[in-house]
Amino acid sequence: MTRVLSELLGAKEPGFRLGLRQLEQAGGAPNADIRLSAEVGQSVRRALNELGLDQHDTTGPELYNALLERAKQDDAVVRELLGLKPADNDLNLRVQRLLTKLETPKKVFALKSSAAKRLLKKNPPKKAMKQLGYRSVDSMLKHEPAALIYGAATITESPTWHRQLLQCYKQLAPADFESRDVAVLAPANKRWDSLSAGYVADVKHNILTFKELGAVVILPLPADAVDGASLAVTLLAMHAVNDVRITSAYLKLHQVRPDFGVVLAKAARSEPYTQATLLGQALPWRLIHRYFARTPEAYNPELFEPHVQPEDLEWRPAERSLAELHDRLEFWGRTAYLGLLDHGDAISLNLTDTVLNFCNKLPYEQRVVHYFRDHLWHELMMRYLHQDSLEQAVHEQLGYELVDEKTLA
Repeated sequence: MTRVLSELLGAKEPGFRLGLRQLEQAGGAPNADIRLSAEVGQSVRRALNELGLDQHDTTGPELYNALLERAKQDDAVVRELLGLKPADNDLNLRVQRLLTKLETPKKVFALKSSAAKRLLKKNPPKKAMKQLGYRSVDSMLKHEPAALIYGAATITESPTWHRQLLQCYKQLAPADFESRDVAVLAPANKRWDSLSAGYVADVKHNILTFKELGAVVILPLPADAVDGASLAVTLLAMHAVNDVRITSAYLKLHQVRPDFGVVLAKAARSEPYTQATLLGQALPWRLIHRYFARTPEAYNPELFEPHVQPEDLEWRPAERSLAELHDRLEFWGRTAYLGLLDHGDAISLNLTDTVLNFCNKLPYEQRVVHYFRDHLWHELMMRYLHQDSLEQAVHEQLGYELVDEKTLA
């Protein structure tokens, strides 16, 4: 069973097997790896049956093509949910409205607009200003939301400009932040069409996430319709909102530290990791957040309060949010960490992997499996975190990380 997980994850051996053995010993031998392998196998067989495939004789390419066809059909379902007709070209605005109406947790700890614009005035994005049609920084700051200026700067400004902005982040303090709802913006005019075209074509997606700003920007898509765009944009925007909330809780938790600005700069640049470890690897905050969201009884007031409340750790997977919109989409809510092995090769049943494969018309040999592997790894680690001894160890490691350095002097 450990071999199956190892191959599904693409893990390095013998390190993976030895690490699991250590976790088993530390957790009191719960056989979490064996149980998870069995559950994955059983769930994959159910999914194959739902796709109309043979549970015992389906090849990787057969499953891959069936998933692409499912994505094509479900894209039509999402278009109908959004109220899009063939001639409509306002997909982003409809996704924005949908996300605004969804009854999901939206509160975040985000940089105040005044603070964000203060940084922009100190470090003016001149190329972005020109592309947006402004002659002065003051005029741009007056008329544009901070998140859209940051979005334009992401596309136009040099790496040097971005490094300078991150350096400015290090001077920020918790007082520069406020509690508000996640902002989802969908700019729609000819300037943004021109600004976004090359960038979207290059990076193969149209979602910009500004975790420190508590904002998501949905960039205009090319004029030529992309197959699967409705499903892809809706799903990726939901993921982005989750990413903002996850980092928001991390920043709230670390506001007690005197080096808060440094923590902020790192979190804005890349995914934050904690000092807590399992299998000899540092645990990403995303995994810790998922664990407490799924296991609310593990919430420790001594660790999180007064700054982080249980509602800050709430998290609803994007696949589940989609499933709640239409029964047809429930299939994907059960496949996030599922994969089939075919002669040692993993085929992902994860919706995000499938959508990216479909939209980009990737052949079987170039298929994406990243999101499935990420979910499977997190699922395995969370199974071990349920063991009291390991959960307590992680709590202690997190507690030490959050101690105000001044108290240690």
